[in-house]
Amino acid sequence: MNDENELKKEVPVDLKNHISYAEGSVVSKTLVNKKTGTLTLFAFDEGQELSEHTAPFDAVVQILDGQAELTIGGQKTKIQTGELIIMPANIPHAVHAPQKFKMLLTMIHT
Repeated sequence: MNDENELKKEVPVDLKNHISYAEGSVVSKTLVNKKTGTLTLFAFDEGQELSEHTAPFDAVVQILDGQAELTIGGQKTKIQTGELIIMPANIPHAVHAPQKFKMLLTMIHT
Protein backbone atom coordinates (compact mmCIF):
# COMPACT_ATOMS: atom_id res chain seq x y z
CA MET A 1 0.00 0.00 0.00
CA ASN A 2 1.40 3.40 -0.91
CA ASP A 3 -0.87 5.89 0.84
CA GLU A 4 -0.35 9.64 0.47
CA ASN A 5 0.01 9.88 4.29
CA GLU A 6 2.91 7.44 4.31
CA LEU A 7 6.41 8.71 4.97
CA LYS A 8 8.68 9.38 2.06
CA LYS A 9 11.96 7.50 2.17
CA GLU A 10 15.11 9.49 2.91
CA VAL A 11 13.14 12.56 4.11
CA PRO A 12 13.47 13.51 7.82
CA VAL A 13 10.21 13.86 9.75
CA ASP A 14 9.58 15.70 13.02
CA LEU A 15 7.25 13.08 14.51
CA LYS A 16 6.05 15.23 17.42
CA ASN A 17 4.81 17.91 15.02
CA HIS A 18 3.60 15.53 12.29
CA ILE A 19 0.23 15.07 14.04
CA SER A 20 -2.03 17.55 15.87
CA TYR A 21 -4.28 17.23 18.89
CA ALA A 22 -8.04 17.46 18.40
CA GLU A 23 -10.30 18.43 21.28
CA GLY A 24 -12.11 15.44 22.78
CA SER A 25 -10.55 12.99 20.31
CA VAL A 26 -7.89 10.44 19.54
CA VAL A 27 -6.23 11.24 16.22
CA SER A 28 -4.22 8.61 14.35
CA LYS A 29 -2.07 8.81 11.25
CA THR A 30 -0.56 5.76 9.56
CA LEU A 31 2.97 6.49 8.42
CA VAL A 32 3.95 3.04 7.16
CA ASN A 33 1.64 0.13 6.38
CA LYS A 34 3.45 -2.93 5.06
CA LYS A 35 2.94 -6.68 5.35
CA THR A 36 5.98 -6.69 7.65
CA GLY A 37 4.69 -4.02 10.03
CA THR A 38 3.18 -0.62 10.68
CA LEU A 39 4.14 2.77 12.11
CA THR A 40 1.23 4.83 13.40
CA LEU A 41 1.24 8.22 15.12
CA PHE A 42 -1.42 8.97 17.73
CA ALA A 43 -2.45 12.19 19.48
CA PHE A 44 -4.73 11.71 22.51
CA ASP A 45 -6.61 14.61 24.06
CA GLU A 46 -6.80 14.61 27.86
CA GLY A 47 -9.23 11.98 29.16
CA GLN A 48 -9.34 9.97 25.93
CA GLU A 49 -8.54 6.26 25.79
CA LEU A 50 -8.35 3.08 23.79
CA SER A 51 -10.30 0.36 25.58
CA GLU A 52 -8.74 -2.97 26.47
CA HIS A 53 -7.88 -5.14 23.48
CA THR A 54 -5.23 -7.56 22.25
CA ALA A 55 -2.97 -7.60 19.21
CA PRO A 56 -1.38 -10.61 17.50
CA PHE A 57 2.06 -8.93 17.48
CA ASP A 58 4.31 -7.18 19.99
CA ALA A 59 3.63 -3.44 19.91
CA VAL A 60 6.23 -0.80 20.79
CA VAL A 61 4.85 2.46 22.21
CA GLN A 62 7.16 5.49 22.21
CA ILE A 63 5.90 8.67 23.88
CA LEU A 64 6.72 11.79 21.86
CA ASP A 65 4.93 14.38 24.02
CA GLY A 66 3.23 14.26 27.42
CA GLN A 67 2.42 11.27 29.58
CA ALA A 68 0.27 8.16 29.07
CA GLU A 69 -1.10 5.48 31.33
CA LEU A 70 -0.99 1.96 29.91
CA THR A 71 -2.59 -1.11 31.39
CA ILE A 72 -0.84 -4.27 30.22
CA GLY A 73 -2.08 -7.61 31.51
CA GLY A 74 -3.92 -5.82 34.33
CA GLN A 75 -0.81 -3.87 35.44
CA LYS A 76 -0.93 -0.04 35.19
CA THR A 77 2.21 1.74 34.00
CA LYS A 78 2.89 5.44 33.44
CA ILE A 79 5.15 6.34 30.53
CA GLN A 80 6.34 9.81 29.56
CA THR A 81 8.10 11.79 26.84
CA GLY A 82 11.22 10.03 25.62
CA GLU A 83 10.29 6.62 27.03
CA LEU A 84 9.11 3.50 25.26
CA ILE A 85 7.55 0.23 26.31
CA ILE A 86 6.79 -3.06 24.60
CA MET A 87 3.26 -4.42 24.88
CA PRO A 88 3.50 -8.20 24.36
CA ALA A 89 1.43 -9.98 21.71
CA ASN A 90 -1.87 -11.52 22.82
CA ILE A 91 -1.81 -9.80 26.25
CA PRO A 92 -4.77 -7.48 26.93
CA HIS A 93 -3.78 -3.82 27.03
CA ALA A 94 -5.45 -0.41 27.18
CA VAL A 95 -4.28 3.20 26.78
CA HIS A 96 -5.49 6.18 28.83
CA ALA A 97 -4.59 9.87 28.58
CA PRO A 98 -4.44 11.52 32.02
CA GLN A 99 -3.14 14.50 30.02
CA LYS A 100 -2.63 15.18 26.32
CA PHE A 101 0.03 12.98 24.79
CA LYS A 102 1.43 11.85 21.44
CA MET A 103 2.88 8.45 20.70
CA LEU A 104 4.40 6.40 17.92
CA LEU A 105 3.12 2.82 17.74
CA THR A 106 5.37 0.34 15.96
CA MET A 107 4.11 -3.14 15.18
CA ILE A 108 6.44 -5.64 13.58
CA HIS A 109 4.59 -8.56 12.07
CA THR A 110 6.30 -11.90 12.59
